[in-house]
Amino acid sequence: MDITIINTGCANLTSIQVAIKKLGYSSTITSNPSMIVNSKKIFFPGVGTAAAAMKKIYDKNLINILKKLTQPILGICLGMQIFSEFSEEGEGTKTVGVFDNCFTYLLKNKNLPLPHMGWNYITFDSIHPLFKNIKKNSRFYFVHSYIIPVNTYTLATTKYGFSFSSVMQKNNFFGVQFHPEKSGNVGSLLLKNFLEM
Repeated sequence: MDITIINTGCANLTSIQVAIKKLGYSSTITSNPSMIVNSKKIFFPGVGTAAAAMKKIYDKNLINILKKLTQPILGICLGMQIFSEFSEEGEGTKTVGVFDNCFTYLLKNKNLPLPHMGWNYITFDSIHPLFKNIKKNSRFYFVHSYIIPVNTYTLATTKYGFSFSSVMQKNNFFGVQFHPEKSGNVGSLLLKNFLEM
Protein backbone atom coordinates (compact mmCIF):
# COMPACT_ATOMS: atom_id res chain seq x y z
CA MET A 1 0.00 0.00 0.00
CA ASP A 2 1.32 3.44 -0.96
CA ILE A 3 1.26 5.63 2.15
CA THR A 4 2.27 9.27 2.01
CA ILE A 5 3.07 11.72 4.79
CA ILE A 6 2.72 15.18 3.29
CA ASN A 7 5.83 17.23 3.91
CA THR A 8 4.60 20.68 4.84
CA GLY A 9 7.94 21.53 6.40
CA CYS A 10 6.27 22.37 9.72
CA ALA A 11 5.96 19.12 11.66
CA ASN A 12 7.93 16.29 13.21
CA LEU A 13 7.29 13.93 10.34
CA THR A 14 9.72 11.24 11.42
CA SER A 15 7.75 10.36 14.56
CA ILE A 16 4.68 9.62 12.44
CA GLN A 17 6.73 7.60 9.98
CA VAL A 18 8.22 5.55 12.84
CA ALA A 19 4.73 4.93 14.30
CA ILE A 20 3.53 3.67 10.90
CA LYS A 21 6.60 1.46 10.52
CA LYS A 22 5.91 -0.17 13.90
CA LEU A 23 2.56 -1.26 12.47
CA GLY A 24 4.33 -3.05 9.62
CA TYR A 25 3.81 -0.43 6.92
CA SER A 26 6.27 1.73 5.02
CA SER A 27 5.56 5.34 4.13
CA THR A 28 7.09 8.15 2.12
CA ILE A 29 7.52 11.74 3.28
CA THR A 30 6.98 13.96 0.26
CA SER A 31 5.44 17.11 -1.15
CA ASN A 32 5.47 15.71 -4.70
CA PRO A 33 1.93 16.20 -6.07
CA SER A 34 2.05 13.06 -8.24
CA MET A 35 3.04 10.83 -5.32
CA ILE A 36 0.38 12.37 -3.11
CA VAL A 37 -2.40 11.95 -5.66
CA ASN A 38 -1.45 8.32 -6.31
CA SER A 39 -1.25 7.32 -2.63
CA LYS A 40 -3.76 4.96 -1.04
CA LYS A 41 -3.61 6.64 2.38
CA ILE A 42 -2.33 10.08 3.29
CA PHE A 43 -1.23 11.71 6.54
CA PHE A 44 -1.28 15.49 6.89
CA PRO A 45 0.49 16.57 10.10
CA GLY A 46 1.08 20.10 11.27
CA VAL A 47 2.54 22.08 14.13
CA GLY A 48 3.03 25.80 14.65
CA THR A 49 0.84 28.60 13.33
CA ALA A 50 -1.85 28.39 10.68
CA ALA A 51 -0.33 31.29 8.75
CA ALA A 52 3.10 29.64 8.52
CA ALA A 53 1.58 26.28 7.55
CA MET A 54 -0.63 27.80 4.85
CA LYS A 55 2.33 29.72 3.40
CA LYS A 56 4.25 26.45 3.04
CA ILE A 57 1.21 24.75 1.46
CA TYR A 58 0.89 27.57 -1.09
CA ASP A 59 4.65 27.66 -1.71
CA LYS A 60 4.58 23.94 -2.51
CA ASN A 61 1.47 24.36 -4.74
CA LEU A 62 -0.49 21.86 -2.64
CA ILE A 63 -3.69 23.78 -1.93
CA ASN A 64 -5.66 22.55 -4.96
CA ILE A 65 -4.15 19.06 -4.64
CA LEU A 66 -5.48 18.80 -1.09
CA LYS A 67 -8.98 19.94 -2.01
CA LYS A 68 -9.30 17.39 -4.82
CA LEU A 69 -8.09 14.29 -2.96
CA THR A 70 -10.55 11.39 -2.93
CA GLN A 71 -8.58 8.83 -0.92
CA PRO A 72 -8.57 8.78 2.91
CA ILE A 73 -6.44 11.53 4.43
CA LEU A 74 -5.83 12.04 8.15
CA GLY A 75 -5.05 15.53 9.43
CA ILE A 76 -3.20 15.56 12.74
CA CYS A 77 -3.41 18.48 15.20
CA LEU A 78 -2.89 21.65 13.12
CA GLY A 79 -3.36 19.40 10.09
CA MET A 80 -6.98 18.83 11.13
CA GLN A 81 -7.54 22.51 11.89
CA ILE A 82 -6.26 23.54 8.46
CA PHE A 83 -9.07 21.48 6.87
CA SER A 84 -11.46 24.15 8.20
CA GLU A 85 -12.29 27.37 6.33
CA PHE A 86 -10.64 29.94 8.53
CA SER A 87 -8.29 30.36 11.47
CA GLU A 88 -8.91 33.08 14.04
CA GLU A 89 -5.25 32.88 15.06
CA GLY A 90 -3.45 36.22 14.94
CA GLU A 91 -5.04 38.48 12.33
CA GLY A 92 -6.87 35.52 10.82
CA THR A 93 -5.88 33.12 8.04
CA LYS A 94 -7.92 31.55 5.26
CA THR A 95 -7.36 27.80 5.36
CA VAL A 96 -8.15 24.85 3.07
CA GLY A 97 -11.94 24.88 3.45
CA VAL A 98 -12.99 21.22 3.56
CA PHE A 99 -14.88 21.63 6.84
CA ASP A 100 -17.18 24.65 6.69
CA ASN A 101 -16.21 26.07 10.05
CA CYS A 102 -13.34 27.99 11.62
CA PHE A 103 -10.94 27.13 14.38
CA THR A 104 -10.68 29.39 17.33
CA TYR A 105 -8.69 30.08 20.46
CA LEU A 106 -9.23 27.66 23.34
CA LEU A 107 -10.57 30.26 25.75
CA LYS A 108 -8.38 30.65 28.79
CA ASN A 109 -9.83 29.32 32.02
CA LYS A 110 -8.17 30.63 35.18
CA ASN A 111 -7.72 27.04 36.41
CA LEU A 112 -6.63 25.55 33.06
CA PRO A 113 -3.27 26.52 31.54
CA LEU A 114 -2.64 26.91 27.82
CA PRO A 115 -1.57 25.25 25.70
CA HIS A 116 -3.75 22.25 26.53
CA MET A 117 -0.91 19.78 26.94
CA GLY A 118 -0.97 16.18 28.09
CA TRP A 119 -3.31 13.22 28.23
CA ASN A 120 -7.05 13.67 27.96
CA TYR A 121 -10.12 11.58 27.18
CA ILE A 122 -11.98 11.40 23.92
CA THR A 123 -15.70 10.62 24.03
CA PHE A 124 -17.57 9.07 21.11
CA ASP A 125 -21.05 7.57 20.81
CA SER A 126 -21.22 6.06 17.35
CA ILE A 127 -19.52 2.94 16.10
CA HIS A 128 -16.98 3.98 13.49
CA PRO A 129 -14.14 1.98 11.85
CA LEU A 130 -11.64 4.55 13.15
CA PHE A 131 -12.51 3.52 16.73
CA LYS A 132 -12.40 -0.25 16.18
CA ASN A 133 -11.25 -1.98 19.41
CA ILE A 134 -10.74 1.41 21.11
CA LYS A 135 -12.55 1.68 24.41
CA LYS A 136 -14.82 4.64 24.98
CA ASN A 137 -13.19 7.39 27.03
CA SER A 138 -9.68 6.33 26.00
CA ARG A 139 -6.94 8.88 26.60
CA PHE A 140 -4.78 10.48 23.91
CA TYR A 141 -1.95 13.03 23.99
CA PHE A 142 -2.78 16.67 23.17
CA VAL A 143 -0.68 19.79 22.58
CA HIS A 144 -2.70 22.77 21.29
CA SER A 145 -4.17 26.19 22.03
CA TYR A 146 -6.77 26.31 19.24
CA ILE A 147 -9.84 24.14 18.67
CA ILE A 148 -12.64 23.43 16.25
CA PRO A 149 -16.00 23.66 18.06
CA VAL A 150 -18.34 20.65 18.10
CA ASN A 151 -20.13 20.55 14.74
CA THR A 152 -21.84 18.35 12.14
CA TYR A 153 -18.60 16.53 11.30
CA THR A 154 -17.55 15.77 14.88
CA LEU A 155 -16.98 12.07 15.63
CA ALA A 156 -15.48 12.49 19.11
CA THR A 157 -15.20 15.25 21.67
CA THR A 158 -12.80 16.15 24.45
CA LYS A 159 -13.42 18.39 27.44
CA TYR A 160 -10.92 20.99 28.61
CA GLY A 161 -13.00 23.65 30.30
CA PHE A 162 -15.64 22.90 27.67
CA SER A 163 -16.09 20.31 24.92
CA PHE A 164 -14.45 20.64 21.50
CA SER A 165 -13.97 18.40 18.45
CA SER A 166 -11.17 15.89 18.95
CA VAL A 167 -12.01 13.68 15.93
CA MET A 168 -13.78 14.81 12.76
CA GLN A 169 -14.74 13.41 9.36
CA LYS A 170 -16.18 14.77 6.15
CA ASN A 171 -16.20 12.19 3.37
CA ASN A 172 -12.56 11.06 2.87
CA PHE A 173 -11.15 13.79 5.13
CA PHE A 174 -10.45 12.73 8.72
CA GLY A 175 -8.91 14.80 11.48
CA VAL A 176 -7.67 14.27 15.02
CA GLN A 177 -6.80 17.12 17.38
CA PHE A 178 -4.46 14.92 19.42
CA HIS A 179 -1.19 13.26 18.41
CA PRO A 180 -1.78 9.51 17.83
CA GLU A 181 1.96 8.99 17.24
CA LYS A 182 2.57 10.17 20.83
CA SER A 183 -0.41 8.35 22.37
CA GLY A 184 1.06 4.91 23.08
CA ASN A 185 -0.85 1.73 22.26
CA VAL A 186 -4.22 3.39 21.80
CA GLY A 187 -2.70 5.89 19.36
CA SER A 188 -1.10 3.04 17.42
CA LEU A 189 -4.47 1.32 17.27
CA LEU A 190 -6.14 4.40 15.82
CA LEU A 191 -3.41 4.70 13.17
CA LYS A 192 -3.84 1.01 12.36
CA ASN A 193 -7.60 1.45 12.01
CA PHE A 194 -7.11 4.36 9.63
CA LEU A 195 -4.65 2.38 7.52
CA GLU A 196 -6.92 -0.68 7.39
CA MET A 197 -10.29 1.01 6.80
